Amino acid sequence: MPDAPPTVLAFAPTDPTGGAGLQADLLTLAAMGCHPLTVATGISVRDTAGLEALMPLDSGLVADQARQVLEDMPVSAFKVGMVGTIDNAAAIAAVVADYPDVPMVLDPALAEAGGDQFDADELAGGLADLLVPLATLVVANAGEARRLAQTGEDDDEPDAAESAARLLAAGADYVLVTGAEETPHEIVNTLYAKSGAVRSDRWERLPGSFHGAGATLAAAVAAAVANGLAIPEAVHDAQEYAWQALAAAFRPGMGHRVPDRFFWARELEDAKDPA
Repeated sequence: MPDAPPTVLAFAPTDPTGGAGLQADLLTLAAMGCHPLTVATGISVRDTAGLEALMPLDSGLVADQARQVLEDMPVSAFKVGMVGTIDNAAAIAAVVADYPDVPMVLDPALAEAGGDQFDADELAGGLADLLVPLATLVVANAGEARRLAQTGEDDDEPDAAESAARLLAAGADYVLVTGAEETPHEIVNTLYAKSGAVRSDRWERLPGSFHGAGATLAAAVAAAVANGLAIPEAVHDAQEYAWQALAAAFRPGMGHRVPDRFFWARELEDAKDPA
């Protein structure tokens, strides 16, 4: 029997477009040489233009899915995406806490949280209390980092560095704040540790809008960590992979473009058949 690839367990809702959610995690993890395990936190109704509805699953079912596969297979990393409810956040935290030596990458996915089904601010507070303290790395855009870090309605809006400092003080080992919302011509992503900024990477801003960029980046970091890289190196390699996937993105529907997680396979085919 050949050696098994590293295994990564991803928590997220389904996404029928394949742009984000469990389907995106599965594609990204597989493309980066990992065997993906998937635990559904909810069922989404959406297309490439936006989210129509999200039905969170019962927290007991979320925990049961995870514990069943964890009793069968060891994992090299966890990746936590949109949890849907605070009860689900608590269930996932209880599972992850039982594996303190397994790194966990948290992608809060707050951009689409909200609406009639749950309170986004309440969910952000639950993530900050329950999952941030267990995170090896939090991957969040500047707005998400700010929402996770805010302590109350009267709290001034912290900048990226202060938001990261608060999340690190809450227990996260590292925080990667992505800057896609901040500058018009380039994207600056900064990795923070308790000692301060560890690295900043600048990327050319690609034209168009994308569905699943954040999910791709977070899953790619989890894959790189599972493959044995330390967080700073994993963050750089994941950014390179995500940028290439976005550069090769396609528009399968009438909404946003979807990252091509297997861009490298297309490049191999083009090299075989230049015509």
